[in-house]
Amino acid sequence: MADEGPIVVTGAAGFIGRAVAERLLDRGETVIGVDNFVPYYEPALKEARAATLTSRNGFGLERMDVADASAFAGLILENKVRRVVHLAAQAGVRYSIDNPFAYAHANLTGHLSVLEACRAAPGFLHLVYASSSSVYGDRGLAGAFSEDDAVDAPKSLYAATKRADELMSATYADLYGIPQSGLRFFTVYGPWGRPDMAYFSFTQKILAGEPIEVFGEGAMARDFTYVDDIVDGVVGVLDRPAEPQIQRILNIGDSRPVGLMDMISTLEKALGKEANKIMRPMQPGDVTATYADVSKLKALTGYAPKVSLEEGLPRFVEWYRGHYG
Repeated sequence: MADEGPIVVTGAAGFIGRAVAERLLDRGETVIGVDNFVPYYEPALKEARAATLTSRNGFGLERMDVADASAFAGLILENKVRRVVHLAAQAGVRYSIDNPFAYAHANLTGHLSVLEACRAAPGFLHLVYASSSSVYGDRGLAGAFSEDDAVDAPKSLYAATKRADELMSATYADLYGIPQSGLRFFTVYGPWGRPDMAYFSFTQKILAGEPIEVFGEGAMARDFTYVDDIVDGVVGVLDRPAEPQIQRILNIGDSRPVGLMDMISTLEKALGKEANKIMRPMQPGDVTATYADVSKLKALTGYAPKVSLEEGLPRFVEWYRGHYG
C-alpha cells in the first residue's frame, strides 16, 4: 500500500477520526490528519485526542477548515493524496436547531470542498465519507433500516445536510467518475467519545450526583455501535474502492438496537451508581429508534461487530475515569 501515498483523514481530532487514523497508523500507513478544532464541545478533549496521534511516526496534523477549498485542494495536490476518509462535520441533531449555518458551512461547503479536491487529484483512488442514520427520518422499529429505503423525510437540518452530501457525491461520481463510498453511521460510542452523546453526558451527571433527563419518556432505542467495530468497517471499505460513476452507500452499525432505559441500566452497573432520572418528552429533531441492516457491508468486507453494549460501556467508563480522574 506504500505506493498509494498518504491517506488524509478529516476530523482527525474527532471521536471516529482519531480512531480511524490510529488504526491506519498501526498498519504502517502515512496519515495526514485535518481538523479545525471547532469548539462545539470542550477543545481540550480534541487536543488530547490529537496528541495521541501527533506523537506517532507517520502522522502529520494540519489545523485547517476543510471548507477552505483552496487550502484543502492545495494539501491534497502537494502531498499527492489519492485516498481520503472524510469524517469532519458539524455533528448533533439538537444543536442544528439553534445553529443552522454551522451545518451549512461544515457539512455542505465542507463536503463540496472535499469533492472538488478529490476531482482535481491525479489518479485519485477512493473517497470514503461519513453520512448518518439520521437520513432515514423517524422510522420507529418496524424493522432494520436498509440502504434501499426512502430517505426523503429528514427530521433535522443535520439529517438534511447529510442527505445533501450523499446527493452531491452521487453527482460527482456520475460527472467525474470519483470512486466514493458513503457510510451511514449509526450511534457510535466508546473511549474518547463525544460529550454531547447521551452515554457520555449521563456518565458525567451520574458521577456528579446530578439528575439526568431521559427524553422520549425513555421509549427510544438506538443501534449502539462500539468505535472499534466502526473502524473495522471504515477501513474495510477504504481498502475496497467503489466503481467509478456510481457511488456506494452502506449502513455501518451494530444491527442490535438497545432501548434507552436498557442502556441507562447497563451504564449504572458499569458506574456502580444509580441515576436520578427525570422523564421528558421527545425533543424536536429526535427519532424514535435506529436499526441498521448491515448485510451489504458484511458482503463487501466481512464486517461483523464484536463488542456488545454490556462489554463496551464498561470500557468507556474505565477510559472516562482514567481521563477525567
